[in-house]
Amino acid sequence: MKKLILIALLFSATMGFAQSALELFDGANDAYRNGQYQEAIDLYENIDSTEQRSADVYYNLGNSYYKLNMVAPSIYNYEKALKLDPLNEDASINLEYANKLALDAIEVLPKSVFQKFSDSVIYKLAFDTWAIIAVILSFLGALFFLLYHFSYRSGRKLLLFNSSLLCSVLLVVTVVFAFKSYDFEENTIMAIVFEKTTAIKNAPTLNSDTVFQLHEGTKVKVLDAIDNWKKIKLADGKIGWIISDYIKEI
Repeated sequence: MKKLILIALLFSATMGFAQSALELFDGANDAYRNGQYQEAIDLYENIDSTEQRSADVYYNLGNSYYKLNMVAPSIYNYEKALKLDPLNEDASINLEYANKLALDAIEVLPKSVFQKFSDSVIYKLAFDTWAIIAVILSFLGALFFLLYHFSYRSGRKLLLFNSSLLCSVLLVVTVVFAFKSYDFEENTIMAIVFEKTTAIKNAPTLNSDTVFQLHEGTKVKVLDAIDNWKKIKLADGKIGWIISDYIKEI
């Protein structure tokens, strides 16, 4: 009986949080439509603080910050939205507009065919999405094989066997993609510069030489961390050290 009461209480609490987040979301949307962008930001941020992660919330936050010409927060939230929903076309388009407001024009290094394929296909979906596809393919492969086993017509048996074989091949490919996507997500840390202008050093100390400067909104890859410094790499290959508080990891 106590277990049932505990489950009921947990369920009620979960429903309460969901309802509260939904009310905040509706209120934030109303504020945005009325041009009250800072109020909308406060409400969307409150939703985020409740651990109710949502691509829609980050997308709307990006829009709100963009309306206020706040470059770094808008880019950061569009990136967060795309991390949760890589196929969000609206977030991708708006991110392009927001990136045009950033002062740093980083020329991306040429990529190999495999790198381009990885970016446009493998890393486009989260590893758990690839895992779901793998499960579906394994189910279909097993179903086709069973139908092949119990079928008596030669033409149908050939079709079912080939379908089962195709599902098996795609299953292996999908599992490989899932592991590569997982490895990429676990070992790749991207961040957005939030400081208006900051000097990038060649070592994690204030008295070290400045190698280049960055401005808010620039996307960087985090390679290492020492004390209150982060080692970063730009899309053009440049490497340096930045104070940790000057960036926010996506």
